Amino acid sequence: MREYHDHEWGRPTHDDRDLFELLVLEGAQAGLSWSTVLNKRPAYRLAFDGFEPAVVAGYDDAKQTELLADVGIVRNRLKVRSAVRNAAAFLAVQAEAGSFDAYLWGWVDGRPVVNRPTKPGEVPASTSLSDRISKDLRRRGFNFVGTTIIYAFLQATGVVDDHLVGCPAKPT
Repeated sequence: MREYHDHEWGRPTHDDRDLFELLVLEGAQAGLSWSTVLNKRPAYRLAFDGFEPAVVAGYDDAKQTELLADVGIVRNRLKVRSAVRNAAAFLAVQAEAGSFDAYLWGWVDGRPVVNRPTKPGEVPASTSLSDRISKDLRRRGFNFVGTTIIYAFLQATGVVDDHLVGCPAKPT
């Protein structure tokens, strides 16, 4: 967890494949601890073909059944189907906006929202920004993108910087 926090979490992410990976993993985390999903990330990368959205969008029922038998990932039918559905919606956003990166970072004019919490209790579970993005993603056909999941996604991708004041890993 420390390695992830110190070197990945909250760092501005602009690679569409990485953004898709984090979106799938945040959805898979719903109802579980992040450490559970983070520990399964290597297995997810193998099972989901390196999180290539165009490949994942093409997964048929047989591939989804295969994924549900993979003990290395969260074997939840709704979450697996969500990853496939979200891959197709992700591709549609890419086609419309030029990249998912352009779509996502467009919500904040390309600059991270830098908060300055001094203790963990000051970090919200959601905000009006995550509410708006969640609503828009659902309108575009995504699922497992509730406002809390999206806020965690925004934090993970560095769109929102919620590192505590004085954190040595704070990127901004």
